[in-house]
Amino acid sequence: MYRVIKVLNHNAMIVLSSDANKRFLVLFKGIGFRRKVAERLEIPEGAMLYSIEETSERGAAANLVSQVDPICLEIAGIVLDEAERLFGRVDRKIIFSMADHLNFAIQRMERGEKISNPLKEDIRLIFHVEYKAAASACAPVRESYGLELTEDEIGFLALHVHSSIENENVSQALQTAQVVRSCIEYIEERTQQKIETTSIGYNRMMNHIRYMVTRMETGEEIKMNLNDYMQAKYPEMFQLAEDICIQMSRFLRKEYQDSEIGYLAMHIARVIGVEA
Repeated sequence: MYRVIKVLNHNAMIVLSSDANKRFLVLFKGIGFRRKVAERLEIPEGAMLYSIEETSERGAAANLVSQVDPICLEIAGIVLDEAERLFGRVDRKIIFSMADHLNFAIQRMERGEKISNPLKEDIRLIFHVEYKAAASACAPVRESYGLELTEDEIGFLALHVHSSIENENVSQALQTAQVVRSCIEYIEERTQQKIETTSIGYNRMMNHIRYMVTRMETGEEIKMNLNDYMQAKYPEMFQLAEDICIQMSRFLRKEYQDSEIGYLAMHIARVIGVEA
């Protein structure tokens, strides 16, 4: 049994559980209609409950709930529903920081301000399924506010979605995208070749760098070592890969495993058209 603390709108309320004496945000179509403070109710099947005792990188959930438009909470819930459909599982605590971001994005758009996301294409490619889930916010934002979410904003939302499925916060996901972009630009500069972002080789290398960042954070090591082969057959690609590993290590302040060099050299050779 729950008791109503505050009705946010027809579809959102803050309730208190009678057994654990904890506060929750509950989202369900029509659940707040004609409800009164202190009224007792059972939560219907299909409703989503979110503890507001949590604290995220954007602040305490209770504070965020009081500051954002309840519609933003609903839209964030829609995005998480889509993410759950695509990934099978999500950490729904991210709803509060995602709604907070949406709230600021909508305020910016209403004022006619534009925010640039220079990593939007990299985010769309690296986190393409997350980007698809984030795009599910477009229709409800258009319906509720008469505004169009830009690809820049969808990219930022995709990072929140990624945070809900991986043990990685939004700033870490953004850092991964930055590292991938820097590596691609460095390879293009050193090889004097423009890398086609729609190619299979690009996507494979991009994902390799993405998971390389993760391995450097966790200390995981690649089992097979291609260093001797790549260094002997493609010394220039091997040297380029080693330079990138050194730069990544400095940027992330993490050590890299030597076996990373050969694998990265192989991906570089393939993406610039050298058979490896």
